[in-house]
Amino acid sequence: MSKTLLIIHHTPSPHCHEMFDAVLAGATDPDIEGVDVLRRPALTVSPAEMLAADGYLLGTPVNLGYISGALKHAFDSAYYPLLDATGGRPFGVYLHGNEGTEGAERALDGITAGLGWERVAETVVVSGKPAKTDVERCWNLGATVAAALMA
Repeated sequence: MSKTLLIIHHTPSPHCHEMFDAVLAGATDPDIEGVDVLRRPALTVSPAEMLAADGYLLGTPVNLGYISGALKHAFDSAYYPLLDATGGRPFGVYLHGNEGTEGAERALDGITAGLGWERVAETVVVSGKPAKTDVERCWNLGATVAAALMA
């Protein structure tokens, strides 16, 4: 039986899109078997999709030092249904911010800790245009979280 990795993203800029593409490429690497990758914009992901997923990748720009309103909306809509049902599920995060990402990192740490999710990869934080090494880190993030679902 395959597992589902849900990528919940807010991708308003070319830099965020480049990061998203790299995360998706890593998560869908042909060497990773038995993992279906579902991708949903943060404003349209449903609580049912979040509940049904076996693992998560979260991507957002950092706006004014915080996660995007779109990603916050996704969690506001699904938090209570997820609260007692998704503990221990693996996740990873990628952030794009031009300055001061600490508030966004703190917010996601608090949300995911409250849900009891298990971080399986280091958060990828990129400022400005993603460099080749940033794109590689995003690819590795996608592959790592997807691979965590293979076990």
